[in-house]
Amino acid sequence: MTGEKPGVAVITGASSGIGLAAAQEFARRGWTVALVGRDPGRLKAATDLVLACGAARPFQCNFAVLDEVRALGAELAREYPSIDVLANNAGGAFARRKTTVDGFELTIQVNHLAHFLLAHLLRDRLRGGRMINTSSAAHGNGDLDPDHLNGRGQGYRTFGVYGAAKQANILFAAEAARRWPEILSTSYHPGVVRTRFGHDSVAVRLFYRFAPGLRTPEQGADTLLWLATAPPGELAPGGYYQDRRLRAPASRAADPDTAARLWAASLTAVGLTD
Repeated sequence: MTGEKPGVAVITGASSGIGLAAAQEFARRGWTVALVGRDPGRLKAATDLVLACGAARPFQCNFAVLDEVRALGAELAREYPSIDVLANNAGGAFARRKTTVDGFELTIQVNHLAHFLLAHLLRDRLRGGRMINTSSAAHGNGDLDPDHLNGRGQGYRTFGVYGAAKQANILFAAEAARRWPEILSTSYHPGVVRTRFGHDSVAVRLFYRFAPGLRTPEQGADTLLWLATAPPGELAPGGYYQDRRLRAPASRAADPDTAARLWAASLTAVGLTD
């Protein structure tokens, strides 16, 4: 800890993995934690674990449905007059192409568009706070085109699509830092962590369950917690971090023009204006 007074942390994808580990540690440190998860059973189990550490409240939301995200934003805004940390951590990679009820490819919606919408809905509550986007080194494998968020019609490649969504996480944090200077926005790579990631693919699920050398969720959450509590002067607005160190992302995720185009395309996608 930095001696900073604990506040309110909203963590998406908090039912397991990095999100749950971060939620437990925030609670141990005296923070009030809002856990956001999709599955009601796993969300309840996670909330019980966090309540054993401190103050927590669950909020159920399926990021594959933007109307649920809008309802979540309204509920969080009613509950918390001020939010100190928004950890945009929910996401995933999917074995097959799926289209959401909103008409978007599932990966880009749950990893980026839902968080983009939620952050806009909570912007007033986040003034003076921080937004932290969980990205991945896999962003270097993607080829995000803001003009074609659903892809360009080429064959579906799970990790290419996932990499593009992780580029979006980095670009969103960087552009938010430029447009929203009142919010300290960053992104980070947690490392390769033993979680439920890619659970709908047998091969990916087995890798994350049995491969040696993977990080624990607690290790994966370390940089998130540090970005939430380090003195602001030690952090670069819009920066991309790994193991508490500022890193240079792949060039595709560091282009201001692409970031601005993504912002405009995302506003249109979720039905917002600046």
